[in-house]
Amino acid sequence: MNIAGKTAGPQIYSVRTNPFYSLIIITNKNNDMYPVELTIPMSKDLTAFGFTGLTNADEVNTALSATEGTALLVVNSVCGCAAANARPGAKMASHNAKKPDNLYTVFAGVDGEAVATAREHLLPYPPSSPAIGLFKDGKLVHFLERHHIEGRSAEIIAENLKMAFDRFC
Repeated sequence: MNIAGKTAGPQIYSVRTNPFYSLIIITNKNNDMYPVELTIPMSKDLTAFGFTGLTNADEVNTALSATEGTALLVVNSVCGCAAANARPGAKMASHNAKKPDNLYTVFAGVDGEAVATAREHLLPYPPSSPAIGLFKDGKLVHFLERHHIEGRSAEIIAENLKMAFDRFC
């Protein structure tokens, strides 16, 4: 459909493959699956709390490939389980006595390049959003997929992450 010289509807702008999965990112012309106005408050829910938003592949690779220290990565999402469970759980866990050196986030459906690169660091797990990964010295050491988040309270997610922090941080 053509409206005022613009093609309406989603188009395929990026295809990434590796031995474990193929990821096709379907986006609008601005490379966003969701209107930015919708996602800004969801993104700020973490960035206002001290998480650093990663928006491109270089930022993700630099953050997650660090050879020393720990990093928590939240793959943020517009879904209800991200709002009710993942984001609050990650924020609660960050109050633990032992906690990651760095807190990062990427937004599925918004930061396409960053999310695709983050998912490469999260292998062998399949793409999942929301998701939460803990890295130590550049290696993934703990991971919560969507099915670990969905249907569980923020408190349960926080306790799971705190146990991982106590072990790896």
